[in-house]
Amino acid sequence: MESSHRYRVSAVSTISRSGVAAVEGVEPSISFSAPPEFQGVAGLWTPEHFLVAAVASCYVSTFSGISEISHFPYDWLELDTEGILEKQDGALQFTKIILSPVVKIAGEEDRARALRILEKAEKGCLIARSLKCSVELKPEIKVGDGAAVAEMPVTNEPQLVHAHTQKVAVKTLV
Repeated sequence: MESSHRYRVSAVSTISRSGVAAVEGVEPSISFSAPPEFQGVAGLWTPEHFLVAAVASCYVSTFSGISEISHFPYDWLELDTEGILEKQDGALQFTKIILSPVVKIAGEEDRARALRILEKAEKGCLIARSLKCSVELKPEIKVGDGAAVAEMPVTNEPQLVHAHTQKVAVKTLV
């Protein structure tokens, strides 16, 4: 594997404090704005959402990859991720990212292994490791018939469940 990779994103300004981000060969482009609390347009993704979503999507794909390599079966994983933005040293910055994964497994005998993989995914998430803020893991394991928080069709694709200012929930079903 190469020791260096590059990821390019272009962004153009459309109106004050807003724009469109794009990646060549990836659809769709994403309209964004500063958050409403910073005079941005409500209802659009914000740079703050992008950062929190980057951690969330990295965690989900890392968990899924580790589970696959480990031959660890699970019914579903749901992740709620929250970024805490606070003023420190006179400037706003993210001070903490809270990962709250919920994984459903078939039997109690897999609980300890599920917890180890949840923890390993947090340590292995390269986006989280790249941040200067702390990352806190609050895992939950459901056994047997534990229902998901939000019912969704079964798919192997990550899906956005809901998003609001500095909080994103991502759910993956396998």
